[in-house]
Amino acid sequence: MISAGDFRNGVTFEMDGNVMQVVEFQHVKPGKGAAFVRTKMRNVITGAVTETSFNPTAKFEEASIERRSMEYSYTDGDLYYFMDNETYDLEPVNADVLGDNFKFVKENMTCTVMSYKGKVFNVEPPFFVDLEVTDTDPGFAGNTATNALKPATVETGAEIKVPLFIEIGEIIQIDTRTGEYLSRSKK
Repeated sequence: MISAGDFRNGVTFEMDGNVMQVVEFQHVKPGKGAAFVRTKMRNVITGAVTETSFNPTAKFEEASIERRSMEYSYTDGDLYYFMDNETYDLEPVNADVLGDNFKFVKENMTCTVMSYKGKVFNVEPPFFVDLEVTDTDPGFAGNTATNALKPATVETGAEIKVPLFIEIGEIIQIDTRTGEYLSRSKK
């Protein structure tokens, strides 16, 4: 059990059947009346952020979120299979749990699988991935406009914007959090 008076940034706890994580907190001691804890918290599963005030003595059940590094193995219909790197067990994950940034993940990449009480609720791909460009328009000599971009398709099928000088077959680095081109990669 954890009391609201013990809240710190990053603390996870259960409230009304939801798993919440403290984003910001402030202990308030008004001149008149009882002290309270003003808290901004994020629902770990849905991502919704709410602000609430608590009595410092309010008690909550601590929630421990399990974060495991697992290797993406293969897809079968709506199920994506991840292999635990230590036990070699396969964990099926439903497609609706995966975020938009999963389109940059190819087989054998290591991802962080997050679960609460054995139920997977999120999969984080690596922040940076190196992927090969499989389709893009050719760049033309004289196209020197500053920050000019063109669409390109990478080996996972995802489409991103790349500079005009990028050609088919090049390996590029992508930030999976924003979906943006970062640089050419060294092979």
